[in-house]
Amino acid sequence: MAFKALDELLDESLHLPIADTVYTVPAPSAKVGLRTQKLINAAAVAADGGAVDEQVLGDAAEQDLYHDVLGSAHDEMVADGVTWPALKHAAITAMVWIAQDKAAAETFWNAGGGPSRLAPNRQARRSRPGGANTTKRAASTSGTSTRKAPARSEDHTRR
Repeated sequence: MAFKALDELLDESLHLPIADTVYTVPAPSAKVGLRTQKLINAAAVAADGGAVDEQVLGDAAEQDLYHDVLGSAHDEMVADGVTWPALKHAAITAMVWIAQDKAAAETFWNAGGGPSRLAPNRQARRSRPGGANTTKRAASTSGTSTRKAPARSEDHTRR
């Protein structure tokens, strides 16, 4: 069995409908993908109360991340006069696609965004089925127990 060409196996683009236009976001370069993954991980750690990686977040701020993740679709959206909220939503959706997969990006897109779609917090992760600790508590080993009271006798004539 031989390996098939990867471009035959993967759909390496994202199609985002905005108004009457469907914008095609091409697959990012490996460099953009790796930087986006680092940024998403740093943001998730920070959102979960961890230490903020100033280096990663600073690098993202210095570069035009939205342009990088949207590729040629960014210029098309700007030329078409797409609103800032729509462009931002498209860019963050592309970031979710890059960091996770198309299904996660679709969920984020259709939900109208929100940080909980990108990096669920600790409480949300714990409340998922199977996320809670299902280990049963050990029985008490104190050696004491509550005994049942002896049954009363039917004979009430005893004195």
